[in-house]
Amino acid sequence: MKRTAFSALGRRTAEPPISWLMKMTLDHPHLISLAAGFTDNPSLPVREVRETLEEILRSPASGPPALQYGSTVGDPLLRRLTAERLRVLDGVKPARGGGDLYAPERLLVTSGSQQLLYMITEALCDPGDLVLLEDPTYFVYLGITQSHGLRCRGIRLAEDGLDLDYLAGVLEQLKRQGELSRVKMLYLVTYYQNPTGVTTRFEKKVGALELLRRYERAAGHPIYLLEDAAYRELRFAGPAVPSALACAGLGERVIYAGTYSKPFATGARVGFGLLPRELFSIVTRIKGNHDFGSANLLQQLMARVLRSGRYEAHLEEVAPRYARKAAVIGQALRAHFPASVRWMEPQGGMYVWARLPAGLKAGLRSKLFQAALARDVLYVPGELCYADDPTRRKPAHELRLSFGGGSLPELRAGIARLGEVLTAQMG
Repeated sequence: MKRTAFSALGRRTAEPPISWLMKMTLDHPHLISLAAGFTDNPSLPVREVRETLEEILRSPASGPPALQYGSTVGDPLLRRLTAERLRVLDGVKPARGGGDLYAPERLLVTSGSQQLLYMITEALCDPGDLVLLEDPTYFVYLGITQSHGLRCRGIRLAEDGLDLDYLAGVLEQLKRQGELSRVKMLYLVTYYQNPTGVTTRFEKKVGALELLRRYERAAGHPIYLLEDAAYRELRFAGPAVPSALACAGLGERVIYAGTYSKPFATGARVGFGLLPRELFSIVTRIKGNHDFGSANLLQQLMARVLRSGRYEAHLEEVAPRYARKAAVIGQALRAHFPASVRWMEPQGGMYVWARLPAGLKAGLRSKLFQAALARDVLYVPGELCYADDPTRRKPAHELRLSFGGGSLPELRAGIARLGEVLTAQMG
């Protein structure tokens, strides 16, 4: 038998599909990628970042400290500004006394929200534990669950968020099977979900938290709601929806994951999390072992961008651009896709989720995917967005289309090419 020095985690960890999809996009300039979740290149805040960095670095009071190590938990000003911003977005007034869910002391700055998702999973879950998540869900997070040896149960997704009756049924089934003690959290992408574009209604967040609380006694420990709000500030239509933190009396079970990467600049990998106090110290220790603090210069950049108003001004410019892109891709879909294909008009974010007739395969090994590559157009097969859940088969007739990074001509051309391939495959 050939032996290896690799750990069980090292042997388990598969290559994330996002790495291959992004490499394909970057390595093939003639390929029109409707797959990788790149943001809108022309709207990246080059001037604002240059001006802000010059302000920071020209001053002896701010330049050297910005190039020095920071703390593990993050820059105090950035933590305060971020916590205040979340409170305003949720429309929640400051709490009197203790128990303020939006206290800066509960906010941890991370290297993008992806690091936070990894550390939360590391802090809560042992191999064999169960994570409940949307069906379908953010496929990069599925890589984290796979590498940690976790089991997943998919919860059916409706057009307004999680199917609460389905969630209740899964929790009850796990209770009967004696598996509830292995359930540590419910993971939701609640705003303009990657991959479907669905936004979870606030009432459904309340309902999910109430269900989790109801089953905590049988579980023997807290069951957390991990709310991934990466796309929250990319709204261009529809009402603003409060986060789960605003659920009165239930918010202490919420782990809120946010980021400045998607709404401001993906190259400035600054994420953050508002964590329950009992979890905050554990995750901070783990982060100390990861990097003992995210890049201090980028934190100083984001703090000054927030304080100066440049961040808000940038959001006001970005939202109409994504709205225009969503309109263009919708027009192209109506013009070029067969009438039997279904999709939902996005109100924010960067994605359209398309459902083909059930008999048509769209997976990585499908004729459709290979034919699309031959026409120099790339999409994300929907099967990648479903967890390995033994209670159901993965649907193979869906695909995710991203309108974030492509130009308007590229979006039109890419959808036209894909429409030709679909029409040919459907006979």
